[in-house]
Amino acid sequence: MAPPLIVIVGPTAVGKSDLAFDLALKINGEIVSADSMQIYKLMDIGTAKPEVSKRNIVRHYMIDIVYPDEEYSVALYKQDAEKAIEKIYSKNKIPIVVGGTGLYINSIINKVNYSESGPDKNFREQLDNLSNEKGIEYLHNMLYKIDPVSAKKISVNDKKRIIRALEVYYRTGKPISYYQQLSNNQPNTKYNTLIFGLTMNRTILYDRIERRVDIMINKGLVEEVRSLLSMGYDERLNSMQAIGYRQILGYLRGKLGLNEAINLIKRDTRRYAKRQLTWFRNNDRVEWFDLDKIDEEDIIKKIIERLAGICKE
Repeated sequence: MAPPLIVIVGPTAVGKSDLAFDLALKINGEIVSADSMQIYKLMDIGTAKPEVSKRNIVRHYMIDIVYPDEEYSVALYKQDAEKAIEKIYSKNKIPIVVGGTGLYINSIINKVNYSESGPDKNFREQLDNLSNEKGIEYLHNMLYKIDPVSAKKISVNDKKRIIRALEVYYRTGKPISYYQQLSNNQPNTKYNTLIFGLTMNRTILYDRIERRVDIMINKGLVEEVRSLLSMGYDERLNSMQAIGYRQILGYLRGKLGLNEAINLIKRDTRRYAKRQLTWFRNNDRVEWFDLDKIDEEDIIKKIIERLAGICKE
């Protein structure tokens, strides 16, 4: 019988990491992050990584994997995360995958069918040059013409994913959304997977997002971005274009006032949370918990009940 795998998804700032930590303590579990920004070393405040004190108590995997200027892909994530999951099983513990990056989650819970061969460096370099010449919006418009489904999901600032989607199309003749849809219909049978989603009233969630951004600023997000620049990391890197970092770069370059940058971080994070909810709600395998109606302790009890159920099968 396939071993159990718990997956916790939901929008940013909803409380996934805290719940996963408390759950891990109760079920002898360890955590595998599914966050495309927490993989980066030196980027701690703006990525809202779990506190080091918690990571010292419960082992977390897939955090601080690469430096901000290193290439990383969904295919590499799948490979590394599955190794982490196997390591957790080898210790007779239960893996808990937690995060809000839909592509990372899908790579674990589904059979991923689109090409995972090595990148076409020449093609990517051509598109990168085109982006530098005409702007990233130009690439996003190219993608929209061939794959509007993906273009609506991928942020206009996410050059890495835009180029990847264009590469898949020009390699295979089919859009990446086609292959992702195939994957969505083919669960990964290596694991007996339970997927739980967290949600809450939109107004409350947005308030949590705004307070989180304020905390990041108070913890030193501006100094973190300034430090990355001083270490030589190019502001055009995909990692540096993430929400929070991109806006603070605008402030440091004199293009935005600090309050304007902070308000843009809050706005863009709210929009990102909305996209995350849309993504995960399209998966009918997710069992949702509304935090306005049920508290964390009861959610954990229900997850443990579901886990006990599949372990008896």
